[in-house]
Amino acid sequence: MKLVELTQAIVKELVTDKDSVTVKEFPSEDENTITIQVMVPEDQMGRVIGKQGKLAKSLRTIVQASSYVNENKRVNINIDSY
Repeated sequence: MKLVELTQAIVKELVTDKDSVTVKEFPSEDENTITIQVMVPEDQMGRVIGKQGKLAKSLRTIVQASSYVNENKRVNINIDSY
């Protein structure tokens, strides 16, 4: 499973409106780094970040582990609202 698809699958399970989630990969200056942008509605930010950022940290850990197994690249996940 690709990293963007994995991230999207996890985030969609966390929010109530699954169609409102947008996940995109952006190129970074370093070829060993992948940047993933997650966009969710402002009222759903708490569901994705969690208390004290625990869900966001877990999301980053899972995606980073998948990257090490498949591509061995560093992953940056930015979570933002619209």
